[in-house]
Amino acid sequence: MGKLSKEELRRLLGCIKKDPRMVVPPLPGYDSGVHFLGDKCMVVSTDPCTDVPEEWFGWLLINYPASDVALFGAKPEYCTINLLGPPRTKPEFFEKVMNQVCEAANELDMVVVTGHTGTYESVKKMVGVCTAYGTVEKEKLIMPCNVESGDLILQVKEVGLELLTNFSYLKNDLAKKLFGRSQANQLMGLIKMQSCVSEALHLAEMEGVSAMHDATEGGFVSALNELADASNLGFQLEKEKILIRPETRILQNHFGLSENEIFSMSSAGSMLVAIDAKEKEKIRKKLDNLGILSSFVGEFTKSKERIIFKNNKKTAFPQVAVDPYNKILSG
Repeated sequence: MGKLSKEELRRLLGCIKKDPRMVVPPLPGYDSGVHFLGDKCMVVSTDPCTDVPEEWFGWLLINYPASDVALFGAKPEYCTINLLGPPRTKPEFFEKVMNQVCEAANELDMVVVTGHTGTYESVKKMVGVCTAYGTVEKEKLIMPCNVESGDLILQVKEVGLELLTNFSYLKNDLAKKLFGRSQANQLMGLIKMQSCVSEALHLAEMEGVSAMHDATEGGFVSALNELADASNLGFQLEKEKILIRPETRILQNHFGLSENEIFSMSSAGSMLVAIDAKEKEKIRKKLDNLGILSSFVGEFTKSKERIIFKNNKKTAFPQVAVDPYNKILSG
């Protein structure tokens, strides 16, 4: 996948000057930035979209950055859209994508403010970029640096759901062969699970939520390490409690994936949430009542050690993600 390393990102961002108007400047591990807007905070996130099912291109384009805004506790309200295609791109395809964009924006009660559309020789396939905005009161802002030692790690939705749904669209014949026709069709029907706007906004209203992170590029490996880095903590996980769909294991066997690749699997819509242990049962009950699949899978620790237990044996949790998304969808 395309993310730079933490060290490369720090060098890249080194030229950005500090500004008192900023609450959260561009930082590694932070998928949104925040600046003051009067007495409120404006949360801003931007994301690209490419190599996804054509039928859902515009919908995913909106929901990727909208999810990041919601993870900071803000309702996404506005967005801008860039659609860039190769010269052969027909106007009808741009119109199709914009109709999908408008449908997604309407679902979230968002407004498309401006954008840009064009074709370029240097662009080899359609690329979209969406920037989403939302406001929140400063005291309700949820940030990765808010995690505290002893906070529990809550997983919301399963590992690899993004890759599984996109694989079922883009490699449909192989998906039917590996999973069976019925199961492949069912996975295609779960594509809206790649958004976590609703789940994040519900959690933002609950007492005891310290921080939230979605597991997009780099999956759980990137998300967990970024949360721990932001708060200068370690963590321990219990492997048996981690939610993994059986189809993910089928992909693992077929493509010869390592455990690192499983935990690094692009999982847009899946979340990792830091929870005050005192609020565990209340939050579990609320999520169950909302029909949101979740599991408490570990906790953050003062020790900088990052480990995963399996059958009471501990091993080091990966700190560098090896995301198999491109390997599987381009193979």
